[in-house]
Amino acid sequence: MRRYWVKEDSFGEGKVTLRGEDFHHICEVCRRQIGHRFEVLRKGEAFLVELVARKKKEAEARIIERRPLPSLKPPFIHLALSVPRFSTMDKVVEKSVELGVYEVCPFFSDYSFVKDLKKIGGSRQKRWEKIVRSATEQTGRADLMPIQPPVSLEVLLDQINPSQGILGLFFYEGQGGMDLRQALEKVKEVSLKKDVYLFIGGEGGFSQREVSLLGQKGLEPISLGDQVLRVETACTATIAIIKYELGLI
Repeated sequence: MRRYWVKEDSFGEGKVTLRGEDFHHICEVCRRQIGHRFEVLRKGEAFLVELVARKKKEAEARIIERRPLPSLKPPFIHLALSVPRFSTMDKVVEKSVELGVYEVCPFFSDYSFVKDLKKIGGSRQKRWEKIVRSATEQTGRADLMPIQPPVSLEVLLDQINPSQGILGLFFYEGQGGMDLRQALEKVKEVSLKKDVYLFIGGEGGFSQREVSLLGQKGLEPISLGDQVLRVETACTATIAIIKYELGLI
């Protein structure tokens, strides 16, 4: 059944009123007519509704039944990603929602495709939010995954405090890192109330300066093997493997 994420103020006593962007998307783009049934989502809940009335710019649906949506289980995965090409970022955002990533934290690094927040602009951020919403509707996830405003690697690292039970790992194609199996053992040791930050570089990986900086902050390098993976492949593979090993998939 088709699902749609709608604004919180759309809900009333036993009904949902569709206005603005929600009305346009559901009634005009998707052509939902009176008598059609579908699900609408808000944080933590899904509602089976039936469209019962429609005006020129507004429609009303009656709520038939409600069901809770399963929330993400800890440890929560935070994907810290050096800003890649925008088409790559689009793919990573979509797959992160599907795989249950808690949030995506873009950062600027020495080899980032874009190194200036002004070059991203509000339109790009809105596009990512639209991708999040679409993927949430497809998966039936209980929340809209946040995408934090991009910051420098240094600023992002300052937000991570290992003494608070946060585990940070970074994936590096150079020599000397532990393999993924060893890293998974560390992840399993993390308390169920803690967070795991996965740092993945952009198309150029991490510079030596950044590798030293990550090490100084207590993050351990992880190798994904001898082959160099695309950014979207590295993100999807590592998240899926970690979630599987933790029994979250």
